[in-house]
Amino acid sequence: MEYEKLLDEAYKEIKQPENVKGSQRFEIPKIEGHIEGKKTILTNFFQIVSHIRRNPEHFQKFMLKELAASGQREGDRLVLNIKVPSGKINQKIEEYVKEFVLCKECGKPDTELIKENRLTFIHCLACGAKHSVRGKI
Repeated sequence: MEYEKLLDEAYKEIKQPENVKGSQRFEIPKIEGHIEGKKTILTNFFQIVSHIRRNPEHFQKFMLKELAASGQREGDRLVLNIKVPSGKINQKIEEYVKEFVLCKECGKPDTELIKENRLTFIHCLACGAKHSVRGKI
């Protein structure tokens, strides 16, 4: 009986980080945009960046490299200098989230990117796991 009491006290002492979202299901955001001539305009670029909580420059660099496109940010949207179907863009967003956002141990999106020396790691705020990711994009 003493063990049960000690165990209950230990559980009360354990605190989860404040920024862990609980057990809500994380949904990868879908791109919104349109094609103007030879350009593709992603209108909800910054909503996606804020949803996945990543640096806009990092996400933009990944998208441009993966889509083999040049582009620039204009206000809160991203303009790609090629025509790209939304399905391909959404696939690249999913790849980014799997590699740079979701924890490989627990699968939660409550992570942060940490750069140590020349290596980049994902640090999970939910379970404490730490995994390396590709540093160069």
